[in-house]
Amino acid sequence: MAFYSVNRRFVAGLALTGFMLAAAGCQSGDSGILNFGLTKKDPTAPPPPQDPKILASQLRAYCPKVSLRDGTAYFNTYAKGATAKPKKKKLDPAAQAEAEAAAAAAQTGPNGQPVDPAHDPSKIIYQASITDVTRDCTHANGQMSMKIAVAGKVVPGPMFAPGTITMPIRIAVQHGDEVLYSQLHPYQVQVTDPSAATQFVFVDNNVVVPEPTARDYQAYAGYDENTPAASADKSKGKRKKRAPATN
Repeated sequence: MAFYSVNRRFVAGLALTGFMLAAAGCQSGDSGILNFGLTKKDPTAPPPPQDPKILASQLRAYCPKVSLRDGTAYFNTYAKGATAKPKKKKLDPAAQAEAEAAAAAAQTGPNGQPVDPAHDPSKIIYQASITDVTRDCTHANGQMSMKIAVAGKVVPGPMFAPGTITMPIRIAVQHGDEVLYSQLHPYQVQVTDPSAATQFVFVDNNVVVPEPTARDYQAYAGYDENTPAASADKSKGKRKKRAPATN
């Protein structure tokens, strides 16, 4: 009887201990012993999708980036009419071919490539370059106003002569293929020192475009040498007709 009594007490103690452990696990929450990981967040799960809409405050703070197109960061000024062209003499075919070969060799650069007479490096007066661009934007009345600044330098060339260089600087703003603003500025810089570069800063304060509805505008700055020269004023050289005299 004594042995039976001891075993019963032992079994009852084990049952009581198991119940207490189970109760403690139920009260421990997500970190308890009964947590099987069903309530934990998966660290590898992708984040919830973000709202693609752009807030009005973001658009009011938006200012398009200014870029330089390829080939628009440099502008060279060349000497014209540096040497007088000799008068052509009538030669026999063999002598004519030899003269043409000599002329072609004279216009060949050190790398063996032909030199364009209109862009001969040895006849550069000034070489101008754009070194930095920046901008500032304000938003009001359904429009965005921009100030686009261009900084650069003018370096004297082999044919340097003190004077004024006129640089064709174009400022443009586009929305995709649509040109919202484009203006060519004949900006002048006085160059007097042949031993040092002359710094310059140009600012276009008049860039006004419609208020963007997305952050997809693109601004450009650079030299534009491909713009044809303005046609001469047709009224010059023409006499104005006088009105007939009346008595």
